[in-house]
Amino acid sequence: MSNVIRGSRRAFTLIELLVVIAIIAILIALLVPAVQKVREAAARTRCINNMKQLGLGMHGFHDAYKHLPFWGFEFTTNPRPSNPLGNQRQGHSAFTFILPYLDQTTVFSSFKQDLSVIDPQSWPANYAVPLGAPPGNPAAAVSLIVFLCPSAPPPNLDYQPYFTSVGVPNLGPFILARSDYSAVRGYHQNFKTQCAPNSPPPTNTGGTPVEQDYMGAFNFGSMNGGRFEGGKITMVGITDGTSNTMLVAESAGRHQVYNGSNQVMPNSAGTAGWALNGAIADHNSAIRIRGFAVNATPSLAPIQDGSCCAVNCTNGGGTASYQIYSFHSGIANVLRADGTVNGLSASVSSGVVAAMASRAGNDIFSEP
Repeated sequence: MSNVIRGSRRAFTLIELLVVIAIIAILIALLVPAVQKVREAAARTRCINNMKQLGLGMHGFHDAYKHLPFWGFEFTTNPRPSNPLGNQRQGHSAFTFILPYLDQTTVFSSFKQDLSVIDPQSWPANYAVPLGAPPGNPAAAVSLIVFLCPSAPPPNLDYQPYFTSVGVPNLGPFILARSDYSAVRGYHQNFKTQCAPNSPPPTNTGGTPVEQDYMGAFNFGSMNGGRFEGGKITMVGITDGTSNTMLVAESAGRHQVYNGSNQVMPNSAGTAGWALNGAIADHNSAIRIRGFAVNATPSLAPIQDGSCCAVNCTNGGGTASYQIYSFHSGIANVLRADGTVNGLSASVSSGVVAAMASRAGNDIFSEP
């Protein structure tokens, strides 16, 4: 009978296990940033594609009406005197009017363009009529992917504090679909004076909105008796050239206001860290470029006119004066009037920003 000699099985020592764990940890540490870069690159590509779609929508509108949409408009008189919220005249944004050219005719039809956006009859159920209807606004809460940059935080726009302030019973959250992009209506006089002295001055900034011209590719309009009035800008009217003029830029992340990459706190309604506007139909989200300085205290609001920073310093700036802001590292995407999209560096000179925002300044600049 032969004896079978079996070798003893040697187990891993504690040191060997620790070495293996350390190697795995190092590999993960090397892999995670690479994966994050790939994910951000994919997100930025989707963001660029969204903006190209918006460009097609703008051109589709221009082809149909022979001019670009207004960045916003107001009614000359209250379109519905029986509006329970009073003398509301605010109309829609440019984005409302390009919806049919983005294959969103159903959403466009749900808006009532002949009524103020602050009119219960122009809201989807269940907020429409009466004002005491059950809570919920499911139709308006449906997000449109083309208006959302995947690099930005998830959308969460609750207009309830505002509508409650104008007389709507508090029925719970009043969620509206957000846009991470805004029409560029030009630049503020302070930005021209302090940061871009060679740029043409905005005109009649003390007049009514329809009389103001901030030198951008969009003007403000009015609706009088069912007809639009105001300075209607055409592609031919962009004398700086469509490849040299911005139509739309990222202005992402609201309601939260950012000071550089930091959240301004507190951010409850009515505080410096909370910005109301940002819904697709809300024309108050349009960008009027102004210089800001990042506050040395991260949680405080950026300093208006504190420097000439115009890209990624803040997404805030006050009503109808929001800024170029993205969640991409070091850049923000901008849509030019020729339909192309490129990344605008956060370190770009203020003169270049003003030149790109101006439609007719005879500005000459190098590619940013």
